[in-house]
Amino acid sequence: MTTIGAGMDKREGRRRGALLAATSLAVTLAVTGCGADDSGARDSAGTAAKAPAVNGEAARDAAAGAPGAGAGAPDLRVDQRAIIYTGAMRVQVDDVDAAAREVASVATRAGGFVGGDQRRSADADAVAELELRVPAAKFTGVVEEIAKLGRQQSREISTQDVTEETVDLDARITSQRARVDSARRLLARATSIADLVSLENELGRREADLASLEAKKRRLADLTALSTVTVSLAGPAAKATGEKAETGFLVGLRGGWKAFVVSMTVLLTVLGALLPWLVTLGVPLAVLLVVLRRRRRSPALVAPVSAPPPVPAARSAP
Repeated sequence: MTTIGAGMDKREGRRRGALLAATSLAVTLAVTGCGADDSGARDSAGTAAKAPAVNGEAARDAAAGAPGAGAGAPDLRVDQRAIIYTGAMRVQVDDVDAAAREVASVATRAGGFVGGDQRRSADADAVAELELRVPAAKFTGVVEEIAKLGRQQSREISTQDVTEETVDLDARITSQRARVDSARRLLARATSIADLVSLENELGRREADLASLEAKKRRLADLTALSTVTVSLAGPAAKATGEKAETGFLVGLRGGWKAFVVSMTVLLTVLGALLPWLVTLGVPLAVLLVVLRRRRRSPALVAPVSAPPPVPAARSAP
């Protein structure tokens, strides 16, 4: 009986220990879950409180053009892009000189100028070629106004977007200027002749690279600010550019006949120029030749001389 009672006490102790352990574990989990819920709620509340502030700062940065809002990206608006406009057109007019003066006036009124002027005047087949530099904003208006001066025969308009190249040049120029400033600071701290020579060469090379980049930037700025329009003005009888050459028997016959007519015209012109000289000098010369020829053919009028009688020879004595 004692043994059975001891076994029952042991089993009862084990059950109580298991129950206490289970209760402790349940309490620990409950406490931990509550703490986690409280912490999560606090974190969520903190995040929710911070979000408006962060969004507000981002909005202010975007409105103010802060560097964090992507300031290095180029503006994609059309009116902010760097575009080079180039045009070429041919217009047939009645008076080439008057039309050329009007074209120059159109360019001047638009705020541009005439960059080149070549003319070949030959009455009806006169040709004039002008190169205009006009502001890009008035490029289309100038082209349309010139087209109304006569009958437009051809027009070619081309554009080149150099926005990315311009942005790249700006970045390279900024970086190169920083390199030049750094080389100048190092040159000011140099203490030996070798360092001075080396740094002077490096500074000269960097300044040359900077000057080259700045020259490219000025060239792009000039091309984007002022567009180029090449205007060809042709008279009523001028041949169109790009006209194909004709070939064949009839074309050769027509060309030969024109050459023959031109040659005969030149020959008759020369004869007409020489005729007064032939009349003035040729008639007296012809009369002189006739007189000389008649004198050679007339008989001599000199009287014949009689010969003396022969003298008898003297005889010698016996």
